[in-house]
Amino acid sequence: MEKPKPAGKFSIGLNYAFKGVVTFFKEGRNAKIHLVAAIVAVAAGIYCDLKTAEWFWIAAAIALVFITEMLNTAIELLCDLIMPDYHEKAGKLKDISAGAVLVSVLFALVVAGVVFGNYLFPAD
Repeated sequence: MEKPKPAGKFSIGLNYAFKGVVTFFKEGRNAKIHLVAAIVAVAAGIYCDLKTAEWFWIAAAIALVFITEMLNTAIELLCDLIMPDYHEKAGKLKDISAGAVLVSVLFALVVAGVVFGNYLFPAD
């Protein structure tokens, strides 16, 4: 059998990555909540006709929330797989990863407040 070429390995890895993203949005309750918030932020950005730099901050905040939520979900699944029964350290891992999501969401809210605040409350 022929060894897979590097490009073939890359496409296989990319396929697994897309599968992970689809699974995250299909099965994750919080993923759906974050997706709705992201859609609202993008719609508000279109309505306000954001500048390029403002779009950058909105996109970065959205990406950060999705990334931390995906990592939180992965950590929770791993903890549940390794420790099906409650374990204090697994609980701490879950709490810390959920805390990372909270920090990213608070950052996103600050970004939204700064970016959209100028449009909602102009300083005439």
